[in-house]
Amino acid sequence: MRYLADPLADTTMATILGPWPLTYDAAGQAAQWQKIAQVNRQFEQWKTNLSLLNWQPADTTLGPDIHLALQQYLQAGQVLPAWADRAKIERAEALFMDYGALSCSLLFCSSLPECYVVPDLSAVLHVAGQLEQHTDYRIRATAAMIFPVMMKGGLGQPDGSGLAQILKVRLIHATIRHLILRGSPQEAMHALGDQQHVKGAGVLTPLPAAGTDGMYQSLFTHGWKLGEDGLPCNQEELAYTLLTFSYVFLRSMRRLGLGLPPSDEEAYLHAWNVVGHVLGIRRELMADSMTQAEVLFAQMQARGRANPVSPDARPALGKALMTAMEQVIPFRLLKPVPVLMTRYLCGSPTADTIGLAGRVSWLSHGLFVLLMLKTRIIDGVVRLVWPEFSISRLITRVLGYHFMSQILLDQTRPLKLPQHLLNDINSAMATWDHDPKAPQWLNNLEDRMTKPGKWNVPTTT
Repeated sequence: MRYLADPLADTTMATILGPWPLTYDAAGQAAQWQKIAQVNRQFEQWKTNLSLLNWQPADTTLGPDIHLALQQYLQAGQVLPAWADRAKIERAEALFMDYGALSCSLLFCSSLPECYVVPDLSAVLHVAGQLEQHTDYRIRATAAMIFPVMMKGGLGQPDGSGLAQILKVRLIHATIRHLILRGSPQEAMHALGDQQHVKGAGVLTPLPAAGTDGMYQSLFTHGWKLGEDGLPCNQEELAYTLLTFSYVFLRSMRRLGLGLPPSDEEAYLHAWNVVGHVLGIRRELMADSMTQAEVLFAQMQARGRANPVSPDARPALGKALMTAMEQVIPFRLLKPVPVLMTRYLCGSPTADTIGLAGRVSWLSHGLFVLLMLKTRIIDGVVRLVWPEFSISRLITRVLGYHFMSQILLDQTRPLKLPQHLLNDINSAMATWDHDPKAPQWLNNLEDRMTKPGKWNVPTTT
C-alpha cells in the first residue's frame, strides 16, 4: 500500500498541472505555481456540501481544462459509499459534541503525537508546512477538517461542510505528491518499474533552492527515495492518519477511564471510515472494531518505524507541538501537563520517538501516572453516587478549553475556515462551558480554571 496513492485526485492534478519542465529554476515552474494558486482560490467557494453541486468557478481566468477537471473531481468525490450508515454517523456526531472540549485535548495530546511517529509522514509534514515554525497554523488546519466533519450534518446535510473540507484536503495531498515527485505518481511508478523496496531505486535528488523558500518550492526541491520509501502521502500513511483521529481517540478515552460502549466505538470508527472513503482511502485499510483497529494501527506503526529517514524530523515536530501547548497553559505549575498527558495517553515508545524524553523528569512522570491511577480509583468510588463523575474529564476539559480558545479560535491567528463555519464552531464551544455529567461544585471548580459563563470567543462578521 506504500506504492499506491489516489488515482482520482492524482489524475485531476495531472490534468491541471500538465507536464513539468525538464530543468528546474524559479521561473521555469512559474506556470505550475500559478495553476496551484488558481486551484487554491477555488477552495474559497467550497464552503458547504451544497456548494459542491453544480459548482462553477468565480475566477473567469480559470482555464476550461482546469474547470472541467475540478468539476469531474467534485462530482465523483462527494459521493458517500454504499455501506455508509446514517444512524452510526449521527451517533458519532453526537459523541463528538458530547465530549467537545475533551475531544480537543485528545487531538493535541494523542492524535497529533501519534501522527508524527511514522518517519516518512513526519518528513512530508515537516517540508509541507515547516511545522516546527508554524505549529499553531498546522494544528488549526487539521481542525479545519475535523470540526466540519464531526459537527452535525457534516457528512450528509447540504448545509454541512464536512465533504467540502475533505475534498480540499484530498486535493492538497495530491498536490504534495506531484510536487515531491516532480510529476504524477503514475509516471513515477511507471519509471520505477519492478524496483519497489529497492534501496537506491527511484531516487529524486534534492535540488538547489533557486533563491526562494516558498512551500511549493520546498516540496519540489526536497528530493525523495521512491524505491525505499514508497509514494509520499501513500495509502498506508493516509489510513494510519485516519486511525489517529478515530482509534487513537477511542483508545485514549479508555485510558482516561471514559471508555465508550462497543456500539458507540464502532459508530465512531464507522464515521471516520466514511471520511476515509471520501478522502480516497481504500476500504481494506479501514477497521470496523477496536480489535481490528488495534492490530492495523500496530502493524502500520511498526512498518513505519522500520523505515527511518535522515534527518529525523519527528523530535522537532514533537517539541514544537508541546511548546505550543505549554505556551497557552496559564498556570506555571501545570505547564508540564501536556508532555505528561501525551506520555500517559500514547505510551513511552511514542513519547520518546517524538523527542519528549528529558522534557520532564522521570519523577514528575511517575507522580503524574500515580495521580491518574488514583483519579480513576476516586472516579470509580464517587460514581456510586454520581454515575458519570470524572476528574479525568475535568482535567482534559480544562486543557481543551485553553487549547481551543488560545490556539484554534484565536482571532489574531484565524482558523482557515469559512466565517459561517467558524461561527458554528464558536456556537458549539459556547455549549461546552457546562459539563452536564458533573456535579455543580465540579463545574464551579472548572470555571476557576477556565472562565465563568460561555466559552465562545468573539468573532468577526
